[in-house]
Amino acid sequence: MKKIEDYRRLLSVDAGVTLKDLKTVYRNLMKDCHPDKFADDDVQRADAEKRSKRVIEAYHFLVGISPETKAEGRDAYTQTVAEGFDDYEFKNEVLKVVFTDGAIYEYYGVPKTIYTKLVNADTPARFARRHIFDGFVYRRVGRTAEQEA
Repeated sequence: MKKIEDYRRLLSVDAGVTLKDLKTVYRNLMKDCHPDKFADDDVQRADAEKRSKRVIEAYHFLVGISPETKAEGRDAYTQTVAEGFDDYEFKNEVLKVVFTDGAIYEYYGVPKTIYTKLVNADTPARFARRHIFDGFVYRRVGRTAEQEA
């Protein structure tokens, strides 16, 4: 959850920001920190590159977890989680799940106790559907390589 808070702070937005407003904030920040704006000064250009990369990363992350993005992909998400998963990984309260259809999602703020219960569950997929998939902030992060080909 710290990652989400950091990104919101970087873009100076709150949890209720709409995609339209987020896009406006992003564009304005990119106008101010775009590296091409500092073509004559290598030091400022390098700083601008670092800042712009961070702004781009924050923007894409926040778009991925926005309620509007989730609503748009809700049917596909529901189908994905219903089919089960092949693998999962847990690190720093982030649960990364690889589903059988190749979709990869990250769930944020998952306590270690919930992860432990997932690992020890008789049917991990059922436990995850009941306690994780709709209970935590999530975003799609990609697809497995064999599913993309």
